[in-house]
Amino acid sequence: MTELSKAKATATPHQGEKPRILVLSLAGIGDTLIATPFIHELRANYPHATIDAFVLWAGSKDLLEGNPHLNTVHQKNLIKEGALKSLPFLMDLRRQRYDISINVHTLGRIHYRAVARCIGAPVRLSHEYEGHGFMDRRLVNRTVPQDYAVHSVENNNRLLPLLGKKPMLSRHGFEIFLKPEEIAWADEFIASHHLAGRKILGIHVGSGGTKNLKLKRWPSCLWGELLHRLNKDHPEIVILLFGGPEEQAEHAEILEYSPGAPIFAPATQNLRQAAALMKHCHAFASVDTALMHLAAAMKTRNQIVIEAPTLNPTNLPWQNKHRIIRNPVVNGRNLEYYRYDGKPIRGSAAELIRCMASVTVDDVYKTVLEALK
Repeated sequence: MTELSKAKATATPHQGEKPRILVLSLAGIGDTLIATPFIHELRANYPHATIDAFVLWAGSKDLLEGNPHLNTVHQKNLIKEGALKSLPFLMDLRRQRYDISINVHTLGRIHYRAVARCIGAPVRLSHEYEGHGFMDRRLVNRTVPQDYAVHSVENNNRLLPLLGKKPMLSRHGFEIFLKPEEIAWADEFIASHHLAGRKILGIHVGSGGTKNLKLKRWPSCLWGELLHRLNKDHPEIVILLFGGPEEQAEHAEILEYSPGAPIFAPATQNLRQAAALMKHCHAFASVDTALMHLAAAMKTRNQIVIEAPTLNPTNLPWQNKHRIIRNPVVNGRNLEYYRYDGKPIRGSAAELIRCMASVTVDDVYKTVLEALK
């Protein structure tokens, strides 16, 4: 590549002026939270730009609410609406004439790059995923290979040189900007249930609902057995069950299994209230989910992660002390089970259920007690 073509490859439209930048975060809610350090980096590099975000999930929009580094957050569930019903929305974005669009990590499906092409920014950034080929190169025009050895935060920052930029911030922490009323709601919950001064264990029994990601949940019967045992041996420990409508059935099963125990399922209205409540937890346990990343963002103490096949260095709790309960069936073969190629976790439903059931109640019980010490 000549020096002239290198310069053209890193030139940004309207460089030195006020480019219009669109950040596409169309995968999981946790991926949007992971993108917040990168959004801050964009603002540091482009202080006068218009920087907008486009997210798939309402929960993703919740997490970006009040973010001072963004001008506008667009939200549309393209999966639910389908291509035909989504087209007018995408055409509206196209008419905003963005100069740059950026697909953040982990947008592995080619459909996400097709969305970027439809919106039509002249400069379209993406990572290169498995099978990146001719069609991908037609959809996006500046790419860098993803790296499974580093966190998604670092994978996102590796996009900056494609714009002739570099990281400017000394620290890249997750950012969520809570409102005073959300913090007050959590304080009121703790006070009204007389939980101040007690040891609180937060738990999220759920997982993503797309593809076959529900199969990476630790079985609800094992959660129930764990909490029954904790209540019997350590009644001073309070359990808070985090989650939304998707976890209601599991919460009801757990509450029925341990009647009269100090177990609560707070009726949080959104992820922001959940985040505020996490600040009160002395430990938090889950598999790798959006709430795992939310707990990391809130610096929840003593974070515990039950290893699922989807866990790998790209999606560990970022900049938060944590313990991983290893899965003996996964046994270091995480990438054999799951990669960011748009495909589901490899294996039959029965195989994946057995995989998650291989993590024993004893293992989790011991880790929880160590954490709460």
